[in-house]
Amino acid sequence: MSIDKASSAEISGAASVTAKQRQMVERALREWRGELEGRVAVVTGGARGIGRSMCEGLIRAGAKVVAADKSWDGAEDFRKQLEADQGLAVEVDITDDAQLDAAYAAVMDRFGTVDILVNNAALVSETLFAPTGHRTTLDTTDRDWKVMFGVNVFGTLKVIRRFIQPMQEKKRGSIINVVSSGVLTAAAGGGYHGLRPWTVEMPYQATKAAVTALTFYLAEEVRGDGVAVNAIMPGHTRASWFDATARAFNDIGVVYFMRPAISEHLLPITLFLSAQHAVGVAGRLYYVPEWNYDHGYGDHAAWLDHELPPDMEEMYSRLEAATPTYERSGVPHLPFDAQGALYTAALASLGSQENWAGGSTQ
Repeated sequence: MSIDKASSAEISGAASVTAKQRQMVERALREWRGELEGRVAVVTGGARGIGRSMCEGLIRAGAKVVAADKSWDGAEDFRKQLEADQGLAVEVDITDDAQLDAAYAAVMDRFGTVDILVNNAALVSETLFAPTGHRTTLDTTDRDWKVMFGVNVFGTLKVIRRFIQPMQEKKRGSIINVVSSGVLTAAAGGGYHGLRPWTVEMPYQATKAAVTALTFYLAEEVRGDGVAVNAIMPGHTRASWFDATARAFNDIGVVYFMRPAISEHLLPITLFLSAQHAVGVAGRLYYVPEWNYDHGYGDHAAWLDHELPPDMEEMYSRLEAATPTYERSGVPHLPFDAQGALYTAALASLGSQENWAGGSTQ
């Protein structure tokens, strides 16, 4: 096949994947619109990235959406769109009690209640240790841990304390906490081991482990109040910080892991959990690719981002061309160890190619 024909086939294949993604989102909207019409949803970290995608999905499902974020710089277009859709944009630092009180008052003044709370706001390693996000545990400082826990754990708890109140009063509501697959363990030989401890993400993963535990305990404590509390783990997703980090890795001759999924892969489960209350699903932790796979929303590959900027598309196309082919049935994607092995093999292959991203990946 000629280069031109190969390029045309790749473009056609990418367009087909993108079209299928839109169809799956539409299916989820049809399924849950009736349950979410008129509900009031608060999404923290809602100005951009994953949070914005969640807001847009909830709006399309008929919910009244409050997007809360520390800054709306660069997101003015979404703010205007949100207001046009009768939503509300709130600027708030979730670590600041006074700002949270003001945000809660604004929401209650505008809508009078809250039905859904999505705790998406978080400080990630790629932001704290910009741009690559990697610093070994022993090289972190006490301040790093205090700052990360202040946002991801104490900030999340502060938000819950306020916005759960109207849910408890009317005996119905749903809280969704966004955590990370880096908290997962597996049993082997009577002991447990981490599924992907090589990603160098402390103190971030420690905070997400704390929020995961919070999810389970809070779910039990408030189920009598009619409130469902659940947590979701997105998987490898093109979040708001992703492009800058991927380019920083490319500058040092490394591709930032595998091609990411689009943030919309979170919409089916977000809509599903938003419709729950304590007599439905509560006290669960879901890995989004697994949930999608089990509910007919495709495997992880079905949600990969094929609309990347040209420089990033080149990175991931080269990586995929160098990656050994290995697949299996029964899972949404290969186990983390297998993914890591294939990724390492691909990087080693790319490292032997002249002029790739400035030289060796070693």
